[in-house]
Amino acid sequence: MTIKVGDSVPAVKLKRLGAEGFEEVDTGEFFKGRKVVLFSVPGAFTPTCSAEHLPGFVGKADDIKSKGVDEIVCLAVNDPFVMKSWGEQHSADGKVSMLPDWDGSFTKAMGLEQDISVAGLGTRGKRFSMTVEDGVVKSLDVEEGKGVTVSGADACLTNLG
Repeated sequence: MTIKVGDSVPAVKLKRLGAEGFEEVDTGEFFKGRKVVLFSVPGAFTPTCSAEHLPGFVGKADDIKSKGVDEIVCLAVNDPFVMKSWGEQHSADGKVSMLPDWDGSFTKAMGLEQDISVAGLGTRGKRFSMTVEDGVVKSLDVEEGKGVTVSGADACLTNLG
């Protein structure tokens, strides 16, 4: 079952690389009491994700945060080392937080996984964006086709008003 507007974000424990090494992120706690824009990409270093999706949010981070957003998060079913390196390559630090869903547990719990084995990628997350306020999904935009239309930074800004 796919998560929808009005649902609470599932509580899953993830790991990311921080300044001190591995950090545990409990998604149930992470979203509590904050307004967060989360966008998901099928994979770090993939063409559309690297050319358009992540750079769009990095470039518009100040505009998005000016709408009362506490944090912008990029989610991908990749390991913490890949996500850290990809974020560094795109100068995301301080603008977009990189959150690896290394085993896809968070993505699956939201019902937003997809099998793209045909492209050699296995089970990954769909391309989407959502706004979460105090742990509750306030908006959810899932891409139905290829490219970045409803889940990009410009669409996010429009949704935030």
